[in-house]
Amino acid sequence: MGRAIALRFAREGAALVLGGRNQERGREVLEAIRGEGGRAEFVPGDVGTLEVNRQLVERARDVFGGLDVLVANAGTLGLGSITEVPLETWRQTLATNLDAVFYLMRLGIPELLAQGGGSIVVNGSIAAEKSFPNHAAYCASKGALPALVRQAAVDYGPEVRVNLLLTGPVDTPLIWESAAAFPDPEEAVAAAARKTLAKRLGKSGEIAQAALFLATEQSAWITGSCLTIDGGVLART
Repeated sequence: MGRAIALRFAREGAALVLGGRNQERGREVLEAIRGEGGRAEFVPGDVGTLEVNRQLVERARDVFGGLDVLVANAGTLGLGSITEVPLETWRQTLATNLDAVFYLMRLGIPELLAQGGGSIVVNGSIAAEKSFPNHAAYCASKGALPALVRQAAVDYGPEVRVNLLLTGPVDTPLIWESAAAFPDPEEAVAAAARKTLAKRLGKSGEIAQAALFLATEQSAWITGSCLTIDGGVLART
């Protein structure tokens, strides 16, 4: 999803600073953007740390002159029930799914305000409203995001708009990682698709289009909101 969002934004003329732990994948996205004539930089590292987020914001300011939009997209599963999930997995999941959003906003909002305002888009999950077996850390971390997004919208509006995507099952490596916990991973993914009203998994490009909408003036009167994009999973629950 992060790759699709980056490419979609670049094609709309955005200059991007990308972050990620996987340097090979990050460089691949970087080259894809530059290959299409776009402008982009890549900062390798764990966005669950304050320092990497500081580097992202500083690179945007130093190379491109400031910030107009923040997109928080990192995510990890952290599988396990409350009594079984390793403590390190719990901490890492909250760091990636929750702390990373807080750090990016903490460091990025002053830069947005310096530019006269801007937009923040957080890619969350329907796990904020729906439980999944053995996803204690994941559901807890995603469940905190609606409150954090609303609070940021209250504290920094009207100059800064802040919105959250509640994303359902999308065809990405993460859903296959989750399915690996089941005896038949392929059937688990197929079952996730069947549970949507659309009867299919979401596509990364569809999430990117929603993120673009929330980032631009097309959504100028939307802030502090959660946009559910899940193929109808929550509607049938």
